[in-house]
Amino acid sequence: MQQLKNTLRPSKRLCYVWLHVLLLFALFGLSKSQSIVDTLPGFSGDLPFKLETGYVSVGELNDVELFYYFIESERDPARDPLILWLTGGPGCSGFSGLVYEIGPLRFNYTAFNGSRPSLELNPYSWTKVASIIFLDAPVGTGFSYATNADDYYASDTISAWDNYIFIRKWLIDHPRFLYNQLYIGGDSYSGIIVPILTLEIANGIQMGLKPPMTLMGYILGNPVTHLHDDENSRIPYAHRMALISDELYESAKNACKGEFIDTDESNGECMETMAVITKCTEKLNSAQILEPVCALDSPKPKESKLKWSLNHIEDVSSDMISLPVPQRSEFWCRVMNYIYPSLTHTVS
Repeated sequence: MQQLKNTLRPSKRLCYVWLHVLLLFALFGLSKSQSIVDTLPGFSGDLPFKLETGYVSVGELNDVELFYYFIESERDPARDPLILWLTGGPGCSGFSGLVYEIGPLRFNYTAFNGSRPSLELNPYSWTKVASIIFLDAPVGTGFSYATNADDYYASDTISAWDNYIFIRKWLIDHPRFLYNQLYIGGDSYSGIIVPILTLEIANGIQMGLKPPMTLMGYILGNPVTHLHDDENSRIPYAHRMALISDELYESAKNACKGEFIDTDESNGECMETMAVITKCTEKLNSAQILEPVCALDSPKPKESKLKWSLNHIEDVSSDMISLPVPQRSEFWCRVMNYIYPSLTHTVS
């Protein structure tokens, strides 16, 4: 047995060597192009922060081009953390993270009059304390593209690997950030990709692969890492937020045996209790319980009414185009921030 172990060890080391060689070949092609953006449509004057955009080639044959937006920390880029931010979908552009989530810009809805939307600075931007790479991933998202049609069929694991090669190449091409603390972050569907990518990075560090990375952890917001557990936890959450009574929650927990999503339709007591819970919560926005559900939101046609899940906009009627844009003083639904600018852009 000892002889067998000694025989296997060189083979294992050889595998690591070959993996290292393959990664070096994959990393050979660095950023295909990059440029500094000084101005943006809708923003008055020069940008008060450094914005770089560019492409990095990934994929087995370097035939996938991932597009990124990179914004340096406004405080101390040399010492502040570096964050690679992936948005959800899958298929949401990194630009959405830049203007709708944690970036330095946001749309000025107050000044919106139906013409081209204007941009303003976001006082809560994470770039005040960190440098952030907003990535258009997977391939086919935003400005990211492939020269081979087959590369558009990317699984979660392939996407995570492409992102891994991306960050390695990006760091080689930006050596002054090699030793900054690194965080991998994202929201929504990237709750699946981010842990896979973080594990790949951790494994690479353990194997001593170059370039070095100072991985500190990962950040997830409203992730769908495990969708069933997420949705099933919303009933206990509704109880803890006093949206449903103790009596109603205990009744549901006992009747449904803790399963509030894939309920047994033959269990009359469970179905009846869940129907009451739905009645108590159906007019609330589950993503922000202090706000009502907007009229533009509607559950999926085949979705059970007992699932207190996120509402989705299925279709926007063409009649919406003719509606006047509500003023800030009137009742304003959060979803209108997304719909009205896109409709105006479509019409114009």
